[in-house]
Amino acid sequence: MCQNKLAIKAFCAVLFFIAVGLFTYSFIRSNHIPMKVLFGNPEKSGPAISPDGKKLAYIAPINGIRNVWVKTIGKNDDQPVTTQQERDITSCFWSYDNEHLFYQRDKGGDENFHLYMANIKTKERQDITPFDDTKVMLECYRKQFPDEMLIAMNKRDKKVFDVYRFDLKTKKLDLIAQNPGNYSDWIVDWQNKVRGVRQNNKDGGYEGLVRDDEKSEWRKLILWGLEDSSSGFIGFSKDGKYMYARDSNGANSLRLVSIDVKTGKKKVIFQDPEYDYGALVRDRDSGELLAGTVRKAKKEWHFFDENFEKDLKLAMMLDEGEIGIRSKDKDDKKWIVFFLKDNGPVSYWMFDRETKDGVFLFYTKPELNKYKLANMEPIFYFARDGLKIHGYLTYPVDKKAKNLPMVLFVHGGPWVRDSWGYSPIVQWLANRGYAVLQVNYRGSSGYGKKFLNAGNKQWGAKMHDDLVDAVNWAVEQGVADPKRVAIYGGSYGGYAALVGATFTPDLFKCAIDIVGPSNLITLLKSVPPYWKIFLERMYKRVGHPEKEEEFLKSRSPLFKADKIKIPVMVVQGANDPRVKQAEAEQIVQAMKKNGVDYEYLLFEAEGHGIRKEANRMKCYAVLEKFLKKHMS
Repeated sequence: MCQNKLAIKAFCAVLFFIAVGLFTYSFIRSNHIPMKVLFGNPEKSGPAISPDGKKLAYIAPINGIRNVWVKTIGKNDDQPVTTQQERDITSCFWSYDNEHLFYQRDKGGDENFHLYMANIKTKERQDITPFDDTKVMLECYRKQFPDEMLIAMNKRDKKVFDVYRFDLKTKKLDLIAQNPGNYSDWIVDWQNKVRGVRQNNKDGGYEGLVRDDEKSEWRKLILWGLEDSSSGFIGFSKDGKYMYARDSNGANSLRLVSIDVKTGKKKVIFQDPEYDYGALVRDRDSGELLAGTVRKAKKEWHFFDENFEKDLKLAMMLDEGEIGIRSKDKDDKKWIVFFLKDNGPVSYWMFDRETKDGVFLFYTKPELNKYKLANMEPIFYFARDGLKIHGYLTYPVDKKAKNLPMVLFVHGGPWVRDSWGYSPIVQWLANRGYAVLQVNYRGSSGYGKKFLNAGNKQWGAKMHDDLVDAVNWAVEQGVADPKRVAIYGGSYGGYAALVGATFTPDLFKCAIDIVGPSNLITLLKSVPPYWKIFLERMYKRVGHPEKEEEFLKSRSPLFKADKIKIPVMVVQGANDPRVKQAEAEQIVQAMKKNGVDYEYLLFEAEGHGIRKEANRMKCYAVLEKFLKKHMS
């Protein structure tokens, strides 16, 4: 009966939103989506329900800067908790006293995120990690220990992170696990003790270490080599006898396994032969496994608990798209769920596991519902050496998918992947008449270790060949006009854009580089201090700046700048800690010297990406003019 009740409510809600959308759309003279709608701040985002289930915190802007807000559920008493005026706050979470909210913020994009605590009644705010040049990461905060939070900081040594226990009542920080110099990814057991860690080895692999308690010596539980370096610990079973992990030892894809912490005996719980195992959902009281995901063309769920499966499938009926759980109350009776679509804004709902009712909360960007957005379609093709490559293709709305100007939009990382769902950049490009091709080239994650490791030492080589083959595939399919193809990306994608302009300049009409490296030697020599324990892995995957200098020069766009004969746009954040400003300045100076048609946009108060709304609006306005000028 409850299931039918929810189905009827969900169906009526969908009909209502469709009707409103059709009514609104009928009054729109043009489907041209304004830049503010695409790249402005979300109206609301990041909702978090209080542990007692009575209040809702969320992120919303004040004068263009995103801040923390709170309201009583069922009332219109929304009030800001913070009044930040310089840097966006993008997420928050509750303390178990229902009176405080925590959030993180850096300065000007330097990525040294501090942890702040705010009282929702008095509005008093405190930086609980007020240390210069220090990056803070949350390690563990469990309801069983409501007054204890474990965090990691590189306060003592900028190259590594130690673990501290923060007492929420006394505001005292105590060092509880000191890093010897090569540890990362600390794991906390259900008694709030640090009992697992990753020891990074000089060969690029690492060992998974465990200990019986915080006074015991560390011992090796499992060894992962470079080829298995995507493997890692997830967390302990509640009794502490087993460690859950993602593991590809003896297999191609990452499997969900349990490892006996005494014997090291491993048991496979779930595996997919082609795709890596993804997120894991566990019960916050019992620690039991509830569900997990595998991301193929779209996200797929795998369930371990029947009750959880029933409830999540009921919640799935509330809206279309891929569902995710954003927040839960203390008793796991109320969920905040969201739905990710490719052709609309993210929607948030509150689902009551007892009544089986769902209540709509908000859209992140409701204005998007006034416009017809494009669909993102999964595609695949075969590279020149026979490797199967997956990706996504988005066409302009109401245009024939034939002989279109096309933007090859390259993801960063590179050891991540593109996924299905809403992207403001993709929708912007499609809305302006471009086909958009996204490629999970070799070296991307999610497709097993053979595919990931096929990208080793292939920056500017086979990884770029995959992009070239993607363009040729789109041309052969009749989708892309071979004379009007642009390459565009950020971080590694920015590097790929510069490679396109220097290595294969005849293929592209223009290139857009967002915070991309131009010189792999200087990139590897200027990484943030806390990346240095991972450098051996980067050397194995990219190249060694001293031992393989000539090799890295051969893969660096800077040393082929004289080959550039297409217009290039370079965008850089002055405070970028990963890809320094010098990476942009080097290639800009080379293009200036060689008389290349280029544009350079530098943002003083930004880091590895353009985060502030005003800067985003400026950036994409310039990019739009650049593309219109050179792709027409």
